[in-house]
Amino acid sequence: MSKIVVKIGGVASDNLTKKFFQQIEQWQACGHEIIIVHGGGYYITEMMERLNIPVMIKDGLRVTTEQALKVTQMVLIGQVQPTITTLFQQHGFGTIGLNASCDNLIQGKLIDQKKLGYVGEITDVHRAAIESVLHKNYIPIIAPLGMTNTGQWLNVNADDTACKIAEAVDANTLYLLTDVPGVKQSGEWLEKVSITEVEQLKKEKVITGGMIPKLESAMDALENGVSEVHITNCIEKSGTVIVKEGVFA
Repeated sequence: MSKIVVKIGGVASDNLTKKFFQQIEQWQACGHEIIIVHGGGYYITEMMERLNIPVMIKDGLRVTTEQALKVTQMVLIGQVQPTITTLFQQHGFGTIGLNASCDNLIQGKLIDQKKLGYVGEITDVHRAAIESVLHKNYIPIIAPLGMTNTGQWLNVNADDTACKIAEAVDANTLYLLTDVPGVKQSGEWLEKVSITEVEQLKKEKVITGGMIPKLESAMDALENGVSEVHITNCIEKSGTVIVKEGVFA
């Protein structure tokens, strides 16, 4: 039974359409197991601003002080995840929300505490914890948080989390939902791009900004067993498919 991992942004939880859930239903009808990873950056920023906690970004990552980490946990586990699980349940799907504290689900280590605070990178994903949920015919809804071997919580990039989970469960397909339909070159949305071509597009400054870390995560997933990664703004459309080998479509 093949697995499909879908990463959605936190804001997407307010805008999941009927077509989105119809696609999930179609995938399940075809025998695919679905895993959802959610972000929540917009709501974390919103809450930090309300609490007058400074918002700092370095190298595309949120500097996560002890205060910011508490807000991140509160928003992801207490606000965004329950909203998404409820939406899925309202559309007839069984779901279970998971986070790093669930059977050592996501283990990680600090990247650079002096520079970034409690921002981590994933070192291991407990596959059995996810599969135990899938075997009960539930969809796991996973928050992008990690934990060190000493029990320290970590803020982890949601795209990276989705990619590492896709690798760990041997997913065939990964969808990274974003606010654009894919990768654009010369005014045209590309249908397919290989890893080699991604590197060339970076050199040519076709791929810039926030798309760079997203594609780097995608390439890492491809190098570690995932067959294809879709960069798109809706799962009903393929968007730009990133593959290990291939040519522009």
